[in-house]
Amino acid sequence: MLCLRDIVEIMLTGLNVRNIVLIDRLDINFQAGLCVLTGETGAGKSILLDSLMLALGGRGDQKLVRKGSESGQVSATFSVNFEHEARKLIRQNDLDDDDELILRRVQYLDGRTRALINDQPVSASLLKKTGQLLVEIHGQHDERAMVDDKTHRKLLDGFGGHRKTLDQTGKNYEKLTEITAALEACEKIVEEAKRDEEFARFSVDELLKLNAKTGEENELAEKRRLMMALEKAAEEISDADEILNGNSSPSAVLANLLRRLQRKEDGEHGLFTPLVETVDASLIALEQTSEALEDIKRKLDFDPNELNDVEERLFALRAMARKHDITCDGLESVLEQYQSELAAIKSGDDDLKNLRTQMQQALLDYRSSAQKLSAKRAKAAKAIELAIANELPDLKLGAAKFIVDHQIEEDNISSNGFDRIAFHVQTNPGTMPGPMLKVASGGELSRFLLALKVALADKGSAPVLIFDEIDTGVGGAVADAMGRRLERLAKSVQVLSVTHAPQVAARASQHMLIEKNLIADGDMVNTQVRELKNEARDEEIARMLAGAQVSDEARAAARRLLLEVG
Repeated sequence: MLCLRDIVEIMLTGLNVRNIVLIDRLDINFQAGLCVLTGETGAGKSILLDSLMLALGGRGDQKLVRKGSESGQVSATFSVNFEHEARKLIRQNDLDDDDELILRRVQYLDGRTRALINDQPVSASLLKKTGQLLVEIHGQHDERAMVDDKTHRKLLDGFGGHRKTLDQTGKNYEKLTEITAALEACEKIVEEAKRDEEFARFSVDELLKLNAKTGEENELAEKRRLMMALEKAAEEISDADEILNGNSSPSAVLANLLRRLQRKEDGEHGLFTPLVETVDASLIALEQTSEALEDIKRKLDFDPNELNDVEERLFALRAMARKHDITCDGLESVLEQYQSELAAIKSGDDDLKNLRTQMQQALLDYRSSAQKLSAKRAKAAKAIELAIANELPDLKLGAAKFIVDHQIEEDNISSNGFDRIAFHVQTNPGTMPGPMLKVASGGELSRFLLALKVALADKGSAPVLIFDEIDTGVGGAVADAMGRRLERLAKSVQVLSVTHAPQVAARASQHMLIEKNLIADGDMVNTQVRELKNEARDEEIARMLAGAQVSDEARAAARRLLLEVG
């Protein structure tokens, strides 16, 4: 047969406190079910809760360090199944995920604190987030947890079991957000492109007309340099031509001399042969010089307008390059860029049309799931109102009403749907309902919260619930009703209750006594916690019934109470 601890997979198993205010050394082992902590006023119940809050990521305070110590520390150990959100959170932060989950906080005398999870340093915010997933603490004037309307929608969804519809709404919202962002980005690109479209079209026409080619500037510059050099040399070439080929050309004189020498060469027994050879060589050299000159003249034989054409083309290329702040060789890429921009405008218009169609569909999908979620929340609101209404009479709140203020705002698009949820109460007929914290008194608030927790049971709440003196100011039938509901609640989650009501304490599956003792030297006190069983528990229940002086009648009443609730 399974025991309660086997059924409850998530629970606080231990609390270890060192050097915190009045606590020197304290080790507590908790069981599943309903655990009550009792003790006389001033024994240290609030210190114990402050210690636990410190371990759960609450605000540190150097005043928590015990006198004479440089630091104090608190460790809270939990048994948590591996699918719980707390374990998922620490795995997301790359922390070791051991069998147990240990939250530890060190408070130093200089005000510094150190946070650890499974003995690995973490930020105080991560420790707090983890603690909030595991433990809720409720007191008469607690402004957190269920009193905060920011949590009410989540609690209602937990009660109604809307996880699947809520997840679908979240996915549809995410898709709608992504498409909306893509559409806005596309609209911006197209708008910017269209703003520059006229200039882009003009530039494309201008560049196409110019038809610049890579390397063309260098070719034209070299051609211009050569043509200018030839033009400069034309005068010298003309003079050389006159000398070599004009009326006074030495070629005719040398040719005549050569003929005369050749006629005498044979008759003079070869006397003139060397001279003939030399003059002949000179004539050959002059002919070669003339041929070289003719070659140069052919090169110089160009249309003067060609140089103008080359210069105009070169200057046009360079002017266009300056206009676009690029080299002449980059003009082809500039043309491609403007052509791409014009193409993007056309494709952008197509993309816009497609994205707008997608957004319309995404909006329809989102509204469909959000409307389904609103309908389910409306149904759950009526159900939770009825469930809590059934709890209120026994808690002496029969004339009061618990109201779910459900506002549907279809223009309020979010991942959680259209709805605004707030828990309101009406304490008396004819009075205006309003937020629990503003309308209910301290005692009423604690009873409303208890009724709400019972209705929620293990839906939408932390697995460990701590109630800090929620029974203050009540007694008799109301205290008994609160005890019965805490006992029922403890069948689904672990419940720790700091209480002064014997009717609550009598229903506990574990009873802890908080007491304060003088240390041997008498100048300091120490808070201790011990588990009560059998006669010791009878005696504490009797003290709670009778007060300071415990009589036999009180002991008998305590035994009767324990038998009645057992």
